[in-house]
Amino acid sequence: MRVTLFGTRGSLATPGPDTVRYGGNTCAVEVRGADGTLLVLDAGTGIRRLGAQIPLATSRIDLLLTHLHMDHIQGLGFFSPLYNPAIEVHIWGPASSTLSLEARLSRYLSPPLFPVHLRDLPRVTCHQLPRPPFEIGPFRIYASLVCHPGPTLGYRIEGGGGALAYLSDYEPVLGIRNGRWPASEWISGYDLAAGADLLIHDAQYTDEEYERCIGWGHSTYRHALEFAAQVDSKELVLFHHDPSHDDATLDYLFSEAVRASYNCKISKGQEGAVFNVASSEPDL
Repeated sequence: MRVTLFGTRGSLATPGPDTVRYGGNTCAVEVRGADGTLLVLDAGTGIRRLGAQIPLATSRIDLLLTHLHMDHIQGLGFFSPLYNPAIEVHIWGPASSTLSLEARLSRYLSPPLFPVHLRDLPRVTCHQLPRPPFEIGPFRIYASLVCHPGPTLGYRIEGGGGALAYLSDYEPVLGIRNGRWPASEWISGYDLAAGADLLIHDAQYTDEEYERCIGWGHSTYRHALEFAAQVDSKELVLFHHDPSHDDATLDYLFSEAVRASYNCKISKGQEGAVFNVASSEPDL
C-alpha cells in the first residue's frame, strides 16, 4: 500500500511563500494498491493536482470522504476524473439524519456555489457510510463515526500486509477529565487505529490554542502523540495543519513532538510525502 499526501492543511487553503514546505492545500490523500487500485481520502483543494496525475489507463476511483465541511470537499468540482466518461468514480461518505449523501453533495455541486450539477457528471455513484467493513480491490475498509461536529468518519484501510488509519478531523479528548484517558472501548476512533502501521492524525492546535477551541473537533500535537501511544501505532503523521501555522511554526511543533514522542515514529505531514505502509518507511 503506497500512500501519498496531496493536501495536508486544515480549515482553509493557505498557499504562499510561508507554507511552501508543508503545503497550503487542504486534505487529499492518495492510497494505491500493488494492483493499481486507487483510493482517495477526502476532496480538499489538494485533489486537483492528485487528479491531474492519475494514469490514463485508470478505469475506477473510489473517493472516501470523512465529512462534508468545505475544506474537505472544496476541490471536488476540480477533480478531473469526475468529467471523464471512461472512469467510474464511487464517492463514499456520511449521510445526515435528514439527507442522503448524494443530496448533501448536491448542495455544493450545483448553482450558485458551483456551475455543474452533481447529477450531470457522467459516471458518479454515491455510497453511504458507515456500514459493515467492505472490500475494494485488495483493500478491506472500515469506517466509523468519530468525535467531530456533524456526521464525520474515520477510516481504517488494510491491505498489502499493512494497516492505515486516517483520522483527519478528530477530537479524541473531548470529555476526558484531568487528562486521563479512559479504557480503550470509550475512546472515539480507537478500533480504527489500534495497531496501525501508519496513523494520519489531526494535529491542528497547540495546547494553548486548544483551550480556546474545545469542542471544535480538532486535536493538539500532544493529543495526537498520546492517542498514538494508546493505540500502539507504529508511525504517526501529524496532519490537518492550522492555516495560521507557517512552515517555521510547524518545524518547531514537529521538533517538540519528536522530543516528546512515546516510542512511536513521528513523520511530518507535508505535501508530496510518500509512505509505504507495509514497511512504514517514508520517502520524501
